[in-house]
Amino acid sequence: MNPLALTIFLLSLAIGTTITLSSFHWLLAWIGLEINTLAIIPLMTKTPHPRAIEAATKYFLTQAAASALVLFSSLISAWQTGEWSINSLMDLPMNILSIALMMKLGLAPLHFWMPEVLQGISLPTGLILSTWQKIAPMALLLQTSHLINLNLTIALGLTSIMVGGWGGIGQTQLRKIMAFSSIGHLGWIIVILKFDPQLSLLNFVLYIIMTAAMFMSLTTISATKMLEISTSWSKTPALTTTTMLILLSLAGLPPLTGFTPKLLITLELVKQNATLLAVMVMFISLLALFFYIRLTYVVTLTLSPNTPNSLLTWRTASRSYSTTAIMNTMALILLPITPT
Repeated sequence: MNPLALTIFLLSLAIGTTITLSSFHWLLAWIGLEINTLAIIPLMTKTPHPRAIEAATKYFLTQAAASALVLFSSLISAWQTGEWSINSLMDLPMNILSIALMMKLGLAPLHFWMPEVLQGISLPTGLILSTWQKIAPMALLLQTSHLINLNLTIALGLTSIMVGGWGGIGQTQLRKIMAFSSIGHLGWIIVILKFDPQLSLLNFVLYIIMTAAMFMSLTTISATKMLEISTSWSKTPALTTTTMLILLSLAGLPPLTGFTPKLLITLELVKQNATLLAVMVMFISLLALFFYIRLTYVVTLTLSPNTPNSLLTWRTASRSYSTTAIMNTMALILLPITPT
């Protein structure tokens, strides 16, 4: 892609998110979401492959439907209250709005577009889609978290954790696995949203760090299938090892970063007398744990460490990987920053 065009699209992405984050008026928030959606579509189609075009079309249709619902709910709200401010929503528009934002995020049962879209696009675009594109809708949900319906968040959160675990079990494509992993993590974030928005935000930030690290590592070894990742050991042993650890971090095993949100959310739910909910969430998470551990096994234990015969550099371009290294480190050792 032309560097100038790429710069313009990335700047538009940044501007769209910033407009949504800084808006107090529903129309402005909606405009930010629209700019975001329109800016990523050219990035999706930069490899003119039928899968990419299909992915971009699916993405556009779902996001357009969700945007229409956002606009619809804010119109109803303006009609009922005479205000356009983000915090002035009544019950009905709030429910419509939260469902629309959850559709934008890709929470189950509105998740069907997410694995398909992620599978059809390149890894760097997948990184943007799974991290940056979630910031604006998540910010709106956090701003309106005191108005949101508790039953709705718990139902959608539990469904998402379940679908995230169940969907990932039968997959061999890494991008689809990352999509289901994303659905599962967002489920955790939404379950706690009404109880403790700050904790939701912390979980979201850690989710972004871990997902970005995973996508960057996959981009570096250019692997999109389990088969490809299992052969990366002989070329980049250090990166393969950290990739394995990031997978365990995403699964939420101590003493890695991913354990922080799980620990804090479980403690908070128990503190709020929602012990049954905490137990259910943890049991359903075991589904996801299974496919993370299976992937870890494929990455490190199926191929014995062997010396490659070829002298040619293989599959990796010679460039600096400092960002990947920093993200990988953060995805692994941030457990000590856990607030007590």
